[in-house]
Amino acid sequence: MNASVEPHPLTALIARRHWTATMFLTRVDACHRALGHGGIGTRKEKVCRWVAGTTPYITVQLAMAEVFGVDRREVHHRGWPDWLLLAFHDDRVVLESAWTPVGTVKALENLGGPVDRRGFLVASTGTLAAIVAQWATAPSSTSAPAAGRRVGRQVVELFDTRLDALRHLDDQVGSGQAYDAATAELRLIIRILAESAYTDDIGRRLYAAAAEASRLAGWCAYDAGHTAAAERHFVAALRAAASASDDTMAAIVLAFWANLRYARGDARGALGLLDGALSARGKITSPRVMAMLHARRARAHSKARESVAAFRAVDAALTAYDRAGPAADDLSGMYWVTAGELHQVAASSALTLKDPRRALAHFDAAFSHHDPYDPDREARGAAIYLARKSAAHLALGDIDAALESAHEVVGRMGGVDSARGSSTLDELRAELGKHQQARAVQEFLGLTA
Repeated sequence: MNASVEPHPLTALIARRHWTATMFLTRVDACHRALGHGGIGTRKEKVCRWVAGTTPYITVQLAMAEVFGVDRREVHHRGWPDWLLLAFHDDRVVLESAWTPVGTVKALENLGGPVDRRGFLVASTGTLAAIVAQWATAPSSTSAPAAGRRVGRQVVELFDTRLDALRHLDDQVGSGQAYDAATAELRLIIRILAESAYTDDIGRRLYAAAAEASRLAGWCAYDAGHTAAAERHFVAALRAAASASDDTMAAIVLAFWANLRYARGDARGALGLLDGALSARGKITSPRVMAMLHARRARAHSKARESVAAFRAVDAALTAYDRAGPAADDLSGMYWVTAGELHQVAASSALTLKDPRRALAHFDAAFSHHDPYDPDREARGAAIYLARKSAAHLALGDIDAALESAHEVVGRMGGVDSARGSSTLDELRAELGKHQQARAVQEFLGLTA
């Protein structure tokens, strides 16, 4: 997958219709006149200003709504630029389908086709809250077709085995190849759900498999920089988890979705998703999932610059993990949640909160703990954490230690397809670029140019 993204919903909407900026403005100008507000002109610089952050006059927005076929009341209700998201009609199927098995299949089917390369969030914070509330009250039922070849436990177990392999494939080769494999697996599961006969128990397991396939596809899309595709997959995955009556699976989906939200600047929305997951804590069967939820809360609070809440969440994550038994007794998909992983998250949170000494203490604990972080399990994640460790050393003025970690980043990233990993290296190079007076820094920047 190409890591290029659309920077603004308006840019994507104009491109989808194969218009130039002038063609779009000509239509808006005509609607503006028809509404009795006069002309607005058609200089393409207007679109550039709107995309760059200038809010159009409300009358101009109302004219745009006419052009895009959006109810004008939504312009006032949602505000700029959130109301533009309603013009993406394929999103509305995923966001607004009924919370029933039929609605779940409909939402999953609308994820098909090439990867959606839009680089912006498709759900407003208000929409997030509504989705979490709908999940919490969704009816627990499966709905098998009246006719069709009956499938049983063996089919579900094969899906579980294949999904486990896909998770490890993503660890080793990155998101590009794994995304295509996950969406292919999802299409097969959807077909079984829509065309086969099965018992309620098998139905729930099939919906859970669909939730995991869509969750994995969402994670891969996020890793490749395709935010809209990722969010659509996470919404559909949450619907499938609801149809499976699987609150633990839903909590996993919400945790990964929260990661996307705080990474894209919406810490409050991320905390809303995590609060929703934790509201069902009595039904979550995995201590590692509970630890992951608290760890994601730590990152969200750190992004919101809430240090006390962040470190409380770190403590809660480590406490929850202390209750976990052997990994073999937990969910197969939680193999990566170790005490070392939690210390890496704690270190990342401390670094975001401008506390590099605490960050380095947690980075060290990630490897010195008796249940350490395994850098060989996932090259991409190891590289990202090493880049943050390098940044912590830089913050303390230790350029030699920073470069040592930076060279490890380059070694880990070789051959891994990950926009997140590449952007992390770019950010590290930018920080090192502030120290170009050091010859070793110059050499590193030349090596990684």
